[in-house]
Amino acid sequence: MTTTITTDDGVRLSCTEYVPSEESAAPVLLLHGLAGHTAEWDVLAGLLGPAYRRVGYDARGHGLSDRRPKDVSRAAHVRDAVAVAGQLALTRPVLIGQSLGGLTALLTAAAHPCLVRALVLVEAGPRGPAPELPGKIGAWLDSWPIPFESAEAAARFFGGGPAGLAWAAGLEARSDGLYPRVERDVMVDCVAESAVRSFWREWDQVRCPTLVVRGEAGSMPASEADEMRVRRPAGTRVEAVPGAGHDVHLDRPAELRALIEEFLSATPG
Repeated sequence: MTTTITTDDGVRLSCTEYVPSEESAAPVLLLHGLAGHTAEWDVLAGLLGPAYRRVGYDARGHGLSDRRPKDVSRAAHVRDAVAVAGQLALTRPVLIGQSLGGLTALLTAAAHPCLVRALVLVEAGPRGPAPELPGKIGAWLDSWPIPFESAEAAARFFGGGPAGLAWAAGLEARSDGLYPRVERDVMVDCVAESAVRSFWREWDQVRCPTLVVRGEAGSMPASEADEMRVRRPAGTRVEAVPGAGHDVHLDRPAELRALIEEFLSATPG
């Protein structure tokens, strides 16, 4: 079920609610990563099932949401998460975020401690600054052979397998091929703050239970996850998923589901 909400600064966000869900379902808000789209969560949402009220949305500048918002700061993304939770009546949701969506989840929990029941951060943490990041993202997007001639060609370009298929599914079909649903300069702007600062201060402000999930072959250093646990030993659990890369939710959704359900079973509602 798809709906659209409008934020206070006039940005339209495309939201997806996975049905069915039980009357007593625990609310879960799913936040995708940079240049992604909320349908990346389809398999995991299906595995979690109706015991959870599962809602995702295309972040501003992504997918079916407004593509060129004026503000793509971290604060704007936090306001969006709060707006979606509020307008769709998600009471104390669990925030599950991957990569840049995980950073949004972390910052939302830090700024609004009463809003969030728990965090699941997938390949996401507070490290920085990373001055090379904007250039790296720009070069990556410049490497896309646009337009892609077919979904099969796009899936191969993105590495094949479930992750490649999911990335290809986020493209827009036009008469001459497949195009991204993101703008290069907007994506670079989305990572501008991570280039110049870290978010350890915000991590120290998080009060809810947190599950940090790394892909064994992902891009999140074990040292970052370990420092997160050291700084918040009572409230942080760290896991590494064998055989998974940066897109753990796509590479190993069943293993991720098992970790999430075990974690939430021990987390007060």
